[in-house]
Amino acid sequence: MSAGRVATADPRDRAQFRDETDDRGRFVRQKSRFRDLVTADGSSGYRAQPGRYHLYVSRACPWAHRSIIVRRLKRLEDVISMSVVDPVRDERGWAFRPGRGHGEDPVNGFHLLSEAYLATDPEFRGRITVPVLWDRETSRIVNNESGDVIRILNSAFDEWGDRSVDLYPEDLREEIDRVNERVYRTVNNGVYRAGFATTQEAYEEAFDALFATLDDLDRLLGARRYLAGDRVTEADWRLFTTLVRFDAVYALHFKCNLRRIVDYLRLWPYVRELYQWPRVAETVDMDHIKRHYYLTHGSINPIGIVPKGPDTDFSQPHGRG
Repeated sequence: MSAGRVATADPRDRAQFRDETDDRGRFVRQKSRFRDLVTADGSSGYRAQPGRYHLYVSRACPWAHRSIIVRRLKRLEDVISMSVVDPVRDERGWAFRPGRGHGEDPVNGFHLLSEAYLATDPEFRGRITVPVLWDRETSRIVNNESGDVIRILNSAFDEWGDRSVDLYPEDLREEIDRVNERVYRTVNNGVYRAGFATTQEAYEEAFDALFATLDDLDRLLGARRYLAGDRVTEADWRLFTTLVRFDAVYALHFKCNLRRIVDYLRLWPYVRELYQWPRVAETVDMDHIKRHYYLTHGSINPIGIVPKGPDTDFSQPHGRG
């Protein structure tokens, strides 16, 4: 056994989420439970209507952050309401508490987001996740899969939103799906696979795949303006929410420290351009992000100290034209 490897009877005993860790110490994310869709014509059973749906989100969570961004880009703030949970999560899951940038649940008066899950499925026993798209009419969760939610927001509400914004254009869908698959597996989820690994082997497997992909993406941006071509698409926003957290959280807290995003020739200007995209910067709440990660993951940071740095300036000129 090489240096740094610690043997235990079961690596899941050290896991942040035991039910999502396999016997080799690898983090295996649970599947989203609710996958119904909202459509413009209602053929799915859920018709798009102003005021009917509500988003439960965390500003700290990258999966929820992508839905916050798409809601803003599509100008759906007056069509789909939104409430924000406390970034510090305990053993009960996400909670609604008054505070800076988060507050009480104005729709159902829930104290915990788990109440929304149990109202929809009383037998639900999984981890409580965000985002959640809630239907006021049927009083249940429609969808808790972020990839579905952003596509619902992208097209189902075009009668009331900004239809000129299309983040999943038909001519780029094949390439978007191809990029998304790798980015999800090795970057979006890859940082968690590194951070929540409970064996050296599992950590190194995730670490190596993560930086191989980041290096490839940096090269790709030398040939393309954006991930799928010459237009910003959902693929860019799905990557952005991981990149904007990377140096402040994942490099240190999740031990993803081979390189920082600021060290990349093309990824660093790219993330600054996306941050400076109209209406996006105000969706980034680094206080929520850092407090969530450093105060929530007790198996990784048991003393709960939140780092003051890094002092990253996403507003400096990106130089990308």
